[in-house]
Order: sequence, then C-alpha cells, then structure tokens
Amino acid sequence: MIVFPAIDLKQGQVVRLAEGDMDRATVYGDNPAAQAMLFAEAGSQYLHVVDLDGSFAGRAENREAVEAILEAFPGHVQLGGGIRTREAVAGWFELGVSRVVMGTAALKDPQFVKDMAKEYPGGIVVAVDARDGMVATEGWAEVSDVSIVDMARRFEDAGVASLLFTDIGRDGLLKGVNIDATVDLARRTDLPVIASGGVKGLDDIRLLALHARDGIEGVITGRALYDGRLDLAAAIQMAEREG
Repeated sequence: MIVFPAIDLKQGQVVRLAEGDMDRATVYGDNPAAQAMLFAEAGSQYLHVVDLDGSFAGRAENREAVEAILEAFPGHVQLGGGIRTREAVAGWFELGVSRVVMGTAALKDPQFVKDMAKEYPGGIVVAVDARDGMVATEGWAEVSDVSIVDMARRFEDAGVASLLFTDIGRDGLLKGVNIDATVDLARRTDLPVIASGGVKGLDDIRLLALHARDGIEGVITGRALYDGRLDLAAAIQMAEREG
C-alpha cells in the first residue's frame, strides 16, 4: 500500500483545510518545494498535491508552486485541483506529473474523463469526494444526488488508474479514516481505491494496509504529518509490512 503525503496549496502556501472549508485553513509553510524534499528525505516516492484555489476557480492558480515541487521532488507526483480541460491535462503531463486527479469533471463530464483515461493510460485518478455517502463537487462546495458507488462504477471499464475516496466530514479533523466506508467502496468496485480524510496516526495506516487485498491501493495523509502525530517513515514501513 502506498502512503501519499499531501501538499495542499493556497496562494502559494502549504495549508490544510478542515472539512474542505477555505476559511478554515491552517498554514504550515510558504515553501512547497522544500516541504516536498522533506517528504522525499523521509523515504516517500509518492506525493499528492492539490491546488485548492484551482479547485474553486476551475483552472490552475498555484502553477509556480506546483512547478517548483515537480522540479524538487524525485518521485511520482499526483496532482488535483481545477483540472477540467484537455489542455490542462496535457500540460501537466508534459511538465512531469505522474497522475492527474479529476473530481468535478468526472461528475459533470464523465465522457471527457474517460477520453483522458484512454489517452493517458494509468494516468487519470477519479476523485470521489463524499458527504454522507453522496458525491460533492466544486471544491466540496456542492453536494450532488449521485452516490459514491454509482460514481465509481461509471468508470470501471474506462481505464482510470484508481479512485480517490475522501470522506469530507473527516478531512483535516484527525477523526480517523472512515475505514468501513472506504473498504466497502473498494469491495463494491473493480477499481483500486486510495483512502483520504481524517488520518490521525499509525493505526489508521495499519488498518487500511490490512485491507490491501480488498483493493485499497494507498492512503493520503496531511495534517497528521504536519502536526507531528504521524511519522512518515514509520507510516511507509507499516504500509509495506502490512500491505
């Protein structure tokens, strides 16, 4: 199982939000590239980056910061946030992003996402962000009438790399990952699932890794790392041992 340390970007700074609320942002630094290097030094070969401003604007708003991260980080960078056009997808792959995460576009224009998955095999991740089991979009500002399982199944035969499932009600709150919902989703779809939202410590990593055979591909963690509640090197070791 892969551990993805997260770098969320707001106005060029490294931040974490509580429940996806831009007004509840905690700033953890103003040098995203340096943060990426710290994660690499701890043994991470993977990084999850989100352009938070881009999620709301529908276009790249933290391009310089992302480019600096791509230049500094020697591993694989997974990027999301406002990537909703063919040009944007192509541009990020050309700059060296390994995987592009698409959420709002996956709900509102699924055919476009399927086309991108065909054009970039293994390069597209569909973000399924949920509040009370229903898919949320537009930077989590809106809740749709589509269930997470229905959303996942739309992309089973599309060639997407995996599903990124976030329980918004836990994101950035250190409440613990919604293990039951994440594993249930993994069991009900053929696609690998990346867990996100609420990681509070090593036990979350262990519990998820135990379900690697159910289809849990990885876990994203942010606030627990920044607050010192989770040691990244220990998390990576745990994920490799149990998963």
